Amino acid sequence: MKTARLNDMIKGWFVGNFEPTLYRTNDCEVAVKRYLKGDCEKKHHHKIATEITVIVKGRVRMFNQEFSEGDIIVVEPGDATAFVAMEDCVNVVVKLPSANNDKYEVED
Repeated sequence: MKTARLNDMIKGWFVGNFEPTLYRTNDCEVAVKRYLKGDCEKKHHHKIATEITVIVKGRVRMFNQEFSEGDIIVVEPGDATAFVAMEDCVNVVVKLPSANNDKYEVED
C-alpha cells in the first residue's frame, strides 16, 4: 500500500512519469487541479497527448466557451486553448499518454 497527500504533489499531478508521483507510469497522467478565480494558463497545445478535463466545481473558460460543474472537455493533440478560472474551481485532468515536455505555448 502507498499513501500520499495531494498537497505534496506538484500542481495536483499524482499519476505519471514525473517526481513526485504516487504512481509512476508513461501510460497517463492524472491530477486534481485547484484554481482561484482569475488564475489562467497561456494558450497551448500538445502534439502527442490527449487531455481530458472534468469540471468538478466552479466555472472555467476554454476554447472561448464557458464550462461549469459536470462538463467534460476533451482536448485532442493539436487543439490549442487558453484556460481561465471564472471562479474558484476544482478540475480533474487526465492526459493520455504521459508525454513529458509535450506542452507548446501558442501566441494569439
